[in-house]
Amino acid sequence: MMIVMKPTASEEEIAAVIARVESVGATAHVSKGAEVTVIGAIGDREHVARLELDGAPGVSQVVPILKPYKLSSTQLRPGGERSVFDIGGRKIGGEHFALIAGPCTVESRDQLLDTARAVRDAGATMLRGGAYKPRTSPYAFQGLGRAGLRLLAEAKEETGMPIVTELMDVRDLEPIAEVADVVQIGARNMQNYTLLSEIGRAGIPVLLKRGLSATLEELLMAAEYVLKEGNERVMLCERGIRTFETAYRFTLDLMAVPVLKQLSHLPVVVDPSHASGRRDLVGPLSLAAAAVGADGIIVEVHPNPDEAICDGPQQLRIEDFAEYASLVEQAAALAGKAFARA
Repeated sequence: MMIVMKPTASEEEIAAVIARVESVGATAHVSKGAEVTVIGAIGDREHVARLELDGAPGVSQVVPILKPYKLSSTQLRPGGERSVFDIGGRKIGGEHFALIAGPCTVESRDQLLDTARAVRDAGATMLRGGAYKPRTSPYAFQGLGRAGLRLLAEAKEETGMPIVTELMDVRDLEPIAEVADVVQIGARNMQNYTLLSEIGRAGIPVLLKRGLSATLEELLMAAEYVLKEGNERVMLCERGIRTFETAYRFTLDLMAVPVLKQLSHLPVVVDPSHASGRRDLVGPLSLAAAAVGADGIIVEVHPNPDEAICDGPQQLRIEDFAEYASLVEQAAALAGKAFARA
């Protein structure tokens, strides 16, 4: 249920509504806009139905939230306001476009720092890099772990770029939280609800990737697990889904971008690297994602992809990244967005 307060509602009236919501065992999520305050009452449907707040002092209207995903729904933002997050001085959402770039996995100090400098100089707004890697084969390289986190911290200190890195296990949350500005939840963990709840309680911004066979509603319900713990900074990521097509690794569902924006106020990011698995397709898919209204792109870049430990064929070469970034910036401008530089 969404309770829209009158523009003239006093702090006492707002507090009284919050207290009433909490008295039935529901949680009150307060969103204060320029004109009005909106209070989301999230909890058991039967309990919320007993609130009877129509006509209460300071209340303008009470609107049922019909979608199963309550906190991520656009219904919670009746004025059409979209979420905009500040990540280490770089904004994402609204008119702000984030270009997140870096290697698939941290392999060495030189590899990471060379890539970080190159993407920073070309206009990237955040640095991605995996210290822990989910691999299909248990015998494949699993990442450098804490040594990789130390290298990411060094790259962050030198370049000033916010860090995006993946969390796979709640036992690694504390060391990752010391370094990461954004925690990535990979496609295979999209429905790891215990992990999502823990990262929600940690309060770190989250990049939540869509599962390989997940519907958009399932993605938004996964986001609810983070949001319900009080962590409002969730970014949704389309990274390709499994279909019958075998000409490329996954099918990048670009229709998901405008549809997610109709359903949710959260920023939407696209990952063209994992969707295609092919370097030659990353550029066209990135331009299409930017033009269709994505709030950001997360892309893989490497000094020497032919020698990369993993996912070399999909990683851009650092010498080609500046031209790539320039084209993406132009495509984003067509959609009314500008790169969110510091």
